[in-house]
Amino acid sequence: MLNVVSREDAVSCVLRHTQRTDVGTQTVPLFSAAGRTLACGVTAAEDVPAFDRTTVDGYAVRAADTFGASAAIPAQLEVVGTVGMGEAPRFSVGAGQCAAISTGGMLPRGADAAVMVEHTDDADGLCLVYRAAAPGENITRRGDDIAAGSVALHAGTRIGVPQIGVLSALGVYDVTVFKKPVIAVLSTGDELVRGRPALGQVRDVNGYLLCALIERAGAEPLFCGAVPDDRAKIAAALRDCLGKADAVLISGGSSAGTRDMTVGILDELGEVCFHGIAMKPGKPTIFGTAGGKPVFGLPGHPLAAYFVFRLVVADYLRALLHADADKPVRAAALSTNIPSNHGREEFLCVRLGENGEAIPLYTKSGVISVLSAADGFIRIPRDTEGLQKGACVEIYEL
Repeated sequence: MLNVVSREDAVSCVLRHTQRTDVGTQTVPLFSAAGRTLACGVTAAEDVPAFDRTTVDGYAVRAADTFGASAAIPAQLEVVGTVGMGEAPRFSVGAGQCAAISTGGMLPRGADAAVMVEHTDDADGLCLVYRAAAPGENITRRGDDIAAGSVALHAGTRIGVPQIGVLSALGVYDVTVFKKPVIAVLSTGDELVRGRPALGQVRDVNGYLLCALIERAGAEPLFCGAVPDDRAKIAAALRDCLGKADAVLISGGSSAGTRDMTVGILDELGEVCFHGIAMKPGKPTIFGTAGGKPVFGLPGHPLAAYFVFRLVVADYLRALLHADADKPVRAAALSTNIPSNHGREEFLCVRLGENGEAIPLYTKSGVISVLSAADGFIRIPRDTEGLQKGACVEIYEL
């Protein structure tokens, strides 16, 4: 029998035993920063944009000169110049005047708005404006995007395409990020094969699944292959992994059956902190340390391994990389009743219906395809009798 702990206690135990871990930092070029985690906040050294500029092709004007303009009675303005792209205009716009300008061009002194070219005619040095412009219309003010002195990106931010854009706009071409912790993945089981399985055999899903999850979390996966259910071979493989990685995930062998040896091996090599979490799927989960490094024993069923990583291991990696806590991405009403009375916190895949409702996707243990059919998952609290149809549930991304 497993002596289970709550998921919250399990995560607290993991973080308590890994709180002194420091992965260190490194500086990488911006072109290589996507997918990394910022180690230091980025404060804007300058305004973005650095000058008032137009957002349309047309004419820079003084808004007051266009008040009352219409198709029947256009405003007539003198064109005093053209703003060249990438240049600071050396003239100003006075009363009754305007300047031709392209999108992104610097607004000349005196102008406080821009009129789209579609609403104008230009002939003999005059511009006819057929629509009034309000002050500030079609322009971006200096610092409207990012103000000098403001924190543009916080430490712990995962760098994606949007963040690359912000950093390049600020001229930050070398970025200080956390080093990627190396997480070893070891699959166990006599039934696992890589090629075509014979009857009674299965392909190793967890090795690839966990490596993908590790990489998505911002760490470096190290797949150490699959070993049969042999105590000496598993122990030797675990020692090898501990010498190469910052942490180890062992997939399979975590239950309480005669061929489930992970807990005994970990107990010999280090310390078992807990064996069993009150969650479904994922109850037969192990955590301990060996050689001063964390070792996670995950269930062999892929769906259970996925949720244990997503809800326990990922919290360890987020703490290691100082990343933001996991949060739901949306809320939805349940499409049907969900019974639940097994005394474990339950996690259930859902898809979104045509009206945005959350539709539960029930599946049998060991089935993995449900992950690709789902739009997210929901949490059903422990010791509850389930959720009622129409209840508002929070949906987490897969």
